[in-house]
Amino acid sequence: MKDRRPILVTGGAGFIGAHLVERLLKDGEEVVVIDDLSTGNLENLAAVRSHPRLRFIHARISECQELPTLAAGAGYIFHLAATVGVELVVKSALHVLEASFNETQMLLQAAVQAGTPLLLTSTSEVYGKSAKPMFSEEDDLLIGPPGQSRWSYACSKLTDEFLALAYSREKGLPVTIARLFNTVGPRQTGRYGMVLPRFIAAAKSNAPLKVYGDGAQTRCFGFVHDVVEALVRLQHCPAARGEIFNIGGTEEVSIHQLAQLVVETLGSTSVIELIPYDQAYAPGFDDMRRRKPLVEKLERTVQYKPSTLLRDIIRLTAA
Repeated sequence: MKDRRPILVTGGAGFIGAHLVERLLKDGEEVVVIDDLSTGNLENLAAVRSHPRLRFIHARISECQELPTLAAGAGYIFHLAATVGVELVVKSALHVLEASFNETQMLLQAAVQAGTPLLLTSTSEVYGKSAKPMFSEEDDLLIGPPGQSRWSYACSKLTDEFLALAYSREKGLPVTIARLFNTVGPRQTGRYGMVLPRFIAAAKSNAPLKVYGDGAQTRCFGFVHDVVEALVRLQHCPAARGEIFNIGGTEEVSIHQLAQLVVETLGSTSVIELIPYDQAYAPGFDDMRRRKPLVEKLERTVQYKPSTLLRDIIRLTAA
């Protein structure tokens, strides 16, 4: 019999969180969202805002007085609340570090009281400066120096992972960790430096597409609906407890090639401009040259592999 207790989603007004909320409601679930709207937006939930099975709480996790009751009464918890975008991370490292650790710890403490299964979304940023052609969940991690605030987000999410897994091992909390690789799709904003929505917005207005660095750095982009499907499957899979999973597309593309593909797909007349990192972010900015996930563990565990093609992702996101 299906567990009809409500599903708690932190960061549910964010880009990925809102798509997850829509999916859960479509599945017949009752959903409670906690979001302080620091980077999320209620417009992301516009299609379901008045849904009778959705409750929205405007608060930080650590300031939500109902948190212990909500966590204890939930069937599952999806923890998506986090700072988003490299641009914001570079400018607000202190906020990133404090908010990530404090909020995650409060949520884990609340969840452990009733043993509520919790899925923590982490990031491909934790792989740091590793030069491996593809990243596995078991790989060693190579984070850049603390003098580069760019790496504060990776460190904060890695600390969250260690904390969550410690709760799993020492307190028996059912925890699953999902490392997301460049998730994109409808309603994503370029406000915090996200590359694909920036490119699409520029291409639609035939403005220059600004590529940071030399453009040879490569990424893989996962469509948000694919990512949400993977998250839901992982949360319902007992074999995933205590494990880490990569989630993302595997179609590798350089950022310069991505810009060209956006221009071509949208029939734009935009030109492509290369912008040095020190102008785009800050002097001495450090970046990952390549970021491609191995997703065999995800496929093996929940029989699912993100597969939407990049050209289709561009069309769907632009629409």
